[in-house]
Amino acid sequence: MTTMPETAESIAAKYAVAETCTRMAVYADRREWDKLGTLFADKVVLDYTSLNGGEPVRLTPKEITGAWAATLSGYDSTQHLLANHLVDLADDRAVCTASFQATHRLAAAHGASLWTLAGDYRWELVRSGDRWLIDTVVMSAVWGDGNQALSARVAG
Repeated sequence: MTTMPETAESIAAKYAVAETCTRMAVYADRREWDKLGTLFADKVVLDYTSLNGGEPVRLTPKEITGAWAATLSGYDSTQHLLANHLVDLADDRAVCTASFQATHRLAAAHGASLWTLAGDYRWELVRSGDRWLIDTVVMSAVWGDGNQALSARVAG
């Protein structure tokens, strides 16, 4: 099979897409909610059903950052590591997939203080001027380790 050579423009676009997705994880871990909100389109489909069940939801950037601030700020710290980014481009649309490992820390008097979740993310993005905005986030959990009860404690 013959592949076509990449152009400088397509390489730059793929880098920008992967960086936008990486910034989602970094800004969430750093609790930089205003910056996080700038990464999203006006409406975003969030699908975390592999972990939580239910149905995907469609939210505004403000709703996303508010919900994530309420949840993630309940932990002492979090760290979302992303790797193996693959980006596909089609005109003003892009799909980026990456493996993730997310560690959540909350001091616990009884039980482990860490909960780690790993799997894959798939983002769909739309080009808006010279920026790429996320309009779909699908998290597919593959494995977890540690004290998942920490998430209930944070939500509680």
